[in-house]
Amino acid sequence: MSTNKTLIAYATRGGTTEGYAKAIGSVLTDEFKMQVDIVNLNKDHNPKLTPYRNVVVGAGIRTFKMHKEGAEFLEKTDFGDRNIAIFLSALEPRDRAIKRYVNVILQKNINLKPIAVEVFGGRIRMLGITSVDITDIEKAKEWVRKIGEQLRS
Repeated sequence: MSTNKTLIAYATRGGTTEGYAKAIGSVLTDEFKMQVDIVNLNKDHNPKLTPYRNVVVGAGIRTFKMHKEGAEFLEKTDFGDRNIAIFLSALEPRDRAIKRYVNVILQKNINLKPIAVEVFGGRIRMLGITSVDITDIEKAKEWVRKIGEQLRS
């Protein structure tokens, strides 16, 4: 397990969570000089965690449900002693989204102890038309800057 290697695993349908994952990865790479791999959980449901000291997991919320691949990854994975951080992209307020989605997962995987959890704004896009967009890439970058030292240590 490398102390300088981070996996960012995300589940998305519309691409918002992917955008956040890439922004978080760029901050960790450029500002913290960490090695980062980004994995789409829709394509790789069970990425190997062996080389990673840190795992950042992101999932989108759609129709009041966390994307299945993100939820299952968090519920079923034994993260061992790795640093885990979780983010959601949602239209719901932060506290409600954490209570509704993250806390439910923490009850199912009692060994999961995230060092940080955050919610970033989401987007509604149907038939190529965006009707609501409260995405905030800068908020994601600020969040990872706050937890970057924890991930590096």
